[in-house]
Amino acid sequence: MGKREARIKRHQRLRNKIIGTPGKPRMNVSRSLKNIYVQIIDDLSGQTLVSASTLDLAVRDSIENGSNKDAAQLVGEVVADRALEKGIEAVVFDRGGFKYHGRIKALADAAREKGLKF
Repeated sequence: MGKREARIKRHQRLRNKIIGTPGKPRMNVSRSLKNIYVQIIDDLSGQTLVSASTLDLAVRDSIENGSNKDAAQLVGEVVADRALEKGIEAVVFDRGGFKYHGRIKALADAAREKGLKF
């Protein structure tokens, strides 16, 4: 089993336990080699409530590289601000099967510091 298959298997284990509700939606993190993406999703209605990524204009202009901890931290701050504007204060964190360190941890810590509760 390679890295990709192991990540997908971890994500399936997580998704069996985690569900986003209107009161506490799921914050899904996805990353690629060049960018990082975050969505806050209400699974019951199947709608994305808030999203942010390193490709957004608010983030893209202030970073040089979209695949480092600084970019992830900025995306975490942006998604927390957007969520709080929409009245979302608490979320369930879905790390997407990625290990909780590096960019994923930087994003989560930045969102927590801005006032989002996990």
